[in-house]
Amino acid sequence: MKLALVLFVSTAAWAADQAALERGRKEEGTCVACHSVRLVHSQRLSRAAWNKELDKMAGWGAKYSDRDALLEYLVANYGDDKPAGKPEMSADGRGKR
Repeated sequence: MKLALVLFVSTAAWAADQAALERGRKEEGTCVACHSVRLVHSQRLSRAAWNKELDKMAGWGAKYSDRDALLEYLVANYGDDKPAGKPEMSADGRGKR
């Protein structure tokens, strides 16, 4: 019985986290209104640094409908513990500019 309860709570928490991440992914449009997707995706910041960036951007006029979800999304996908993606390459192997 206890195991079933633990599994249920874990599954519910995972679903809630996934829902928050999806809401955060949609909020990323707030960032790309002024910045390239490449810039956002190339960052590897800690939670504190992402939080500070969001505060800074809000001070410059960025409007978030779900700031907490955006923060969770950025940390989960572009946190300082995530490897940087490979640079985009052209057909001849040179980096795209």
